[in-house]
Amino acid sequence: MSLVRLNIKGISYSQTQNGAYALILNEVDGDRKLPIVIGAFEAQSIAIALEKEIRPPRPLTHDLFKNFADRFDIIVKQVIIHKLVDGVFYSSLICERDKIEEIIDARTSDAIALALRFDAPIFTYKNILDKAGIYLKVNPKKEEEDDTQDSVLMDDLIANELEPKTSPRENYKGKSIEELQHLLNEAVENEDYEKAAHIRDEISKRD
Repeated sequence: MSLVRLNIKGISYSQTQNGAYALILNEVDGDRKLPIVIGAFEAQSIAIALEKEIRPPRPLTHDLFKNFADRFDIIVKQVIIHKLVDGVFYSSLICERDKIEEIIDARTSDAIALALRFDAPIFTYKNILDKAGIYLKVNPKKEEEDDTQDSVLMDDLIANELEPKTSPRENYKGKSIEELQHLLNEAVENEDYEKAAHIRDEISKRD
């Protein structure tokens, strides 16, 4: 069976399961999308890996796995989504150590979170994409709006807005870029990702 390479298009709220998210994978050499329902924690971990500007001061679970693997010279070479049963995707990590290759079973959400951290390619088999892939026909303007919504959602995930917040948003308009950068670094060190996302948004508006 031939392999098809995928990349990550974005994350959106799941329309079928409350409290879950849909990870949208895109066929690299085609137009089909592969939506995969994942949990909130995995969605946040993937969003943080995609967002290069914000780094947690303490490692998340997937960061810990990456640090552990680096220490023992284990490389994740690629991720393969190899099976689909009753709507559940099954994946494998193709790992290598001392030129010996090993295959490790993993949940697809975990496998993709790790693939991002190892810069490893993501593949699935053509028959899985034929079965579960969908075409999203949108005009360029609509696609641009969807990309913006994906970006906003990732900001929300990074900001840890998975539970209702009651504290008001601070006004940063009177701050200089230098002051904002200092506040951003401080917020990340304190693991206040909601505040960090708001500060980063203010910095982005001025670029």
